[in-house]
Amino acid sequence: MESLGELGSALSEVPTTSTSCCGSADVKPKHLRVDIHTHIMPARLPDLKQKYGYGGWISVQNNGDGKAQMMLDGKPFRTVECNCWQPEERIKEMAETSVDVQVISTIPVFFNYWAKPEHCLDLARAENPKHRTLHTNRYLNDNIAQTCSRYPNKFVGLATLPMQAPELAVQELKRCVEELGYRGIQIGSHINDWNLDAPELTPIWKACEELDVGVFVHPWDMDNKGRMEKYWFPWLVGMPCETTIAISSLIFGGVLERHPRLRICLAHGGGSFPYTVGRIEHGFQVRPDLCATNCKVSPLSYLGRIWTDSLVHDEDALMFLIKKIGINRIMCGSDYPFPLGEHQPGKLIDDCAALSEEDKAKLLGLNAVEFFKIDEAVYKKEVVNEVSTAVDI
Repeated sequence: MESLGELGSALSEVPTTSTSCCGSADVKPKHLRVDIHTHIMPARLPDLKQKYGYGGWISVQNNGDGKAQMMLDGKPFRTVECNCWQPEERIKEMAETSVDVQVISTIPVFFNYWAKPEHCLDLARAENPKHRTLHTNRYLNDNIAQTCSRYPNKFVGLATLPMQAPELAVQELKRCVEELGYRGIQIGSHINDWNLDAPELTPIWKACEELDVGVFVHPWDMDNKGRMEKYWFPWLVGMPCETTIAISSLIFGGVLERHPRLRICLAHGGGSFPYTVGRIEHGFQVRPDLCATNCKVSPLSYLGRIWTDSLVHDEDALMFLIKKIGINRIMCGSDYPFPLGEHQPGKLIDDCAALSEEDKAKLLGLNAVEFFKIDEAVYKKEVVNEVSTAVDI
C-alpha cells in the first residue's frame, strides 16, 4: 500500500459489523484524523516592553500550576491551560478525541506585525543564553520545531514570519523549510495597512510556490471599537469578515492569477466568503471598473482551488461549504485549545449522515495530507493497527 489514498480506500472496506464471543457489534472505519487548525505557544516569554521602550508585546508568565497568564503591557490578557504549551497534555487530549495528528501554529497575537522589524526579530538573549540575539519568529518557530521533532508522528508545524519585512520573511521561510522541515506557514488576514494583495508581499508568494508550502490564513487584529465592543463581536463577526477581505484581496489583486501554484487555506470555513461569493462575483461582473482593475479571472473560477478548514459549527453550513469549495478542498480544523473551537475535532463531519465514509476520510485527514505534503508513512502503521484492534475486539 503506497499512499494514504489507498489506505483510505482500504479502511473504508473494513466491515461495519464484526462477530466476537459477545455477538455482533457495529465498527466504524478508522480514518486518519488530522486537525490542521490548532495553536501552541512557548511555556514562557519575557516582556519586551522593557527592552524596546514601547508596548504591545504579549508576555507569558508560567507559575507551574498548570496554568499560565498571558500579559499585555504588564496587565492580564488571557489565562490559558497547559495544553497551550505542553505537548504531552495535547497528546493525551488527542487520544481522548481520536485525533491522530495536530498541525500546530502560533497564536495570532504573537504575529507582532505591528512591531519594528528588527524588534520583531529580536528576543532577549536571557531566553536562550547560547545566542547573543535570537529572532522572535525564530524562537517561536524553533519551539514548534522542537515539539514536532520530539513527537514526529503527532505534530506538524506551521511557521510564522515577519511579514512586515518581506525580505526577512523569505529568509525565515527558507530556514524553516530547508533546516526545520516545515510544511507550511500561518499568516494573518492583513499585514498592518497592507491587504494580502500588497505588491510588497510578492517575494513571499514566490517563495511559497518555489518551496511548495501551504499557506494557512488566520484572521487577526479585528476592529474592537465602538459598535464592535460588545457581545464578542470581533471574534463572532469580525473574524469571518477579515477572512473574506483576505481572500477577496488575493483574488481581485490578481495574486492567485500570478501565482498559480500558491496553495491557500482559509480558517473558520472560509469566513463569510463561501456564503457571499455570489455577491462578490456579481460585483466583478457589473463593476469591472472597481473590481476587475487588477485581475482578469472571475472569483467563481477559483472555487475548487481555494481550501478551507471545516470549522463552521453547523451541519447545513458544512454541506453548503462542501458544495461551494469542494469535498477535496476542506480539512478538519478545530481551533484547539480555545473555547470558540470544535471541542471534539471532526465530530461535525463524523455526525453528518449525508457524507459517505470516503468523503469523511478526505475531510478528516486525506485532504490535509495533500495540502501540507505530509509524509503518510509516518502515520500509516498507527492507523492500520488501531483499525485492526477495533475489528478484533
